[in-house]
Amino acid sequence: MPIRRLREFLDSHAVRYFIVSHSAAYTAQEIAAAAHVPGKELAKTVMVNIAGKMAMVILPASRQLDFELLRELTKTREVELAGEKEFAGLFPECEIGAMPPFGNLFGMDVYVSEELEADDEIAFNAGAHTELLRLSYDDYKKLVHPKVAKLSLELK
Repeated sequence: MPIRRLREFLDSHAVRYFIVSHSAAYTAQEIAAAAHVPGKELAKTVMVNIAGKMAMVILPASRQLDFELLRELTKTREVELAGEKEFAGLFPECEIGAMPPFGNLFGMDVYVSEELEADDEIAFNAGAHTELLRLSYDDYKKLVHPKVAKLSLELK
């Protein structure tokens, strides 16, 4: 879902958003710095395989996924980080690692770390490593209907 398709989806739901262009950056911390967005407000998408089904976990850039918490939430031991080859074909119009956190549009479950609910806004990759999209967290939650839970740890 490139930025154009994502914008059309948001526009069709009358959602107010901002696009932030920045120099190419690939890690969540680099993106936060390049776009001048606090790490706790930048949401990163982590692709996981849960019992053979792809899903998205959305975390603040300043946190890392706690797999044990996700296993408890999903009530399965079969939770692992997905490799790029496993999910690249699911987002053909996006650069690898720059997928927006709208797994619901692709038939995927979406899990959001509860820390993201503390901020009024959320910013995330919008399909490319040079653009972020920023919108209210409440609008994001209304559109995506994620499962919100404690899912993360501080980065080491």
